[in-house]
Amino acid sequence: MARVPAAVLNALIRLRRSPRALARHYRTRRPHPAVELVPQPHPWGRALGLVAVVLLGAWLGLLIVGNVRTPVGPMNTTMTLRPSLTGGTKINVSPLGALQLDSHHAPVRLDVNVDQLDPVRSQALVDHPERLSGLQDEVAKDVEHGTLDLALRSCVAVVAGATALGLAVYRRPRRALAAGGLALTLLAACGGTAYATWNPDSVLQPKFSGLLSSAPSLVGNARSIVTEFDVYQQELARLVTNVTKLYDVTSTLPAYQPDPTTIRVLHVSDIHLNPASWKIIASLVEQYQVNVIVDSGDTMDHGTAAENGFLDPVADLGAPYVWVRGNHDSRVTQRYLERMKNVHVLDDGRAETVAGLRFAGLGDPQFTPDRSEKSGAQETQEAAGARLAASLRDWTTAGKPVDVAVIHEPSAAREVDGSVPLVLSGHLHHEETEVMSNGTRLRVEGSTGGSGLRAVEGKYPDPIEASILYFDRDTRRLQAWDSIELGGLGLTTAEVSRHLPEENLPGATRTPTPSPTPPSTPSGRAP
Repeated sequence: MARVPAAVLNALIRLRRSPRALARHYRTRRPHPAVELVPQPHPWGRALGLVAVVLLGAWLGLLIVGNVRTPVGPMNTTMTLRPSLTGGTKINVSPLGALQLDSHHAPVRLDVNVDQLDPVRSQALVDHPERLSGLQDEVAKDVEHGTLDLALRSCVAVVAGATALGLAVYRRPRRALAAGGLALTLLAACGGTAYATWNPDSVLQPKFSGLLSSAPSLVGNARSIVTEFDVYQQELARLVTNVTKLYDVTSTLPAYQPDPTTIRVLHVSDIHLNPASWKIIASLVEQYQVNVIVDSGDTMDHGTAAENGFLDPVADLGAPYVWVRGNHDSRVTQRYLERMKNVHVLDDGRAETVAGLRFAGLGDPQFTPDRSEKSGAQETQEAAGARLAASLRDWTTAGKPVDVAVIHEPSAAREVDGSVPLVLSGHLHHEETEVMSNGTRLRVEGSTGGSGLRAVEGKYPDPIEASILYFDRDTRRLQAWDSIELGGLGLTTAEVSRHLPEENLPGATRTPTPSPTPPSTPSGRAP
């Protein structure tokens, strides 16, 4: 019997299958539908996205909580870390400006804001100047403590900010923790870079901005200030001690203590357009309870109408203002002051009673804004002084004697000797006092404006000078005076000294005051 081929046999077997099996067989043989694959992000893209989330979260964390308020010496400061491409340290002294130190190279910058001076700690330095010797170490410790506190707080702020933003973006705790860990790693790297590049000598070469940009020209080379800090603090301690002692002495001087009924006169002169003078004068008026201000001239520099606005603060100084014209003050200046409230302009021997004292004065006959001397200037001044002396004698004859005469030039003031107890002048830009041969006391005031722009002409700046004169209200005679001297441009010195007339010194015999000599011929001036 012939054998059936295997291929035929298999075909027959397939034909005998049931229709359901055949259907199942063919269903399994049908091709599967195509599956769509979602493209996965590139690993570098995922890394860049995570870095962006970390940097943004860290920056937001620093903005919200990354600052520390800490005292540094007598100052209250706020220290902050900020992202930066250049690094360094920026010290903000509002509103004067800022100074930048090239202290380190790292992608973070240290900002130090000087908020205010603490009155308690500042007063402690004034009361105990010996503490200045340890001020440098105290400041170093304060800065170190504040920096450590800031580093810890910044770590917390950076990690918390990056973790919170990572959780908000990825919504997976593992990704959020990875963001926080990366933030901490980056902060540690920044700290290590800052530590490795730290430059302690950067304080010797600061960069100034704002109003502080003029600081190097005022305070000198920064390197010399740092290297000579020991000398500086010794001198500062001596200054604070001396000023404190002077104020203590003037307030408890046994020889003369002004009582509340004393008439107090503030004598100023030669302001020469220095706007700082008005604040100084207002402060002296308040501190000494001044009754009247006397200005013996040269308030202006060129006497132009454009300068008149400089005089506006006179109305708000808190005391009546008695004024005479100097050789830098014009008639335009005088007319502007005559229209101001509470200002008493003296000229042509005119007399006025202000705050219980009778004043008379004469404007300077010279007008030399270019500081030139005209021929015959001395004779002109002496003639002006003679006219003022004649007016003083006329007032005495009329029964209205003058207590204080005011004229700008000392050479003119000498002509009134014997006609008035006291004459006030200026012009010389330094203080002088003398009793002239006929008994009149001459008080020459220094420059209350520190000579104005002339302060920079000499080797050393001219000081700012003024004086407080104390008068007995009953006799209207000078009892004492305080000379006040402040350091000129760029200096911070202060001296206060009290002086007594010879007749008021303990144990001295009182000398008679000058009795005005009546004029030999009437001058024709109406009292």
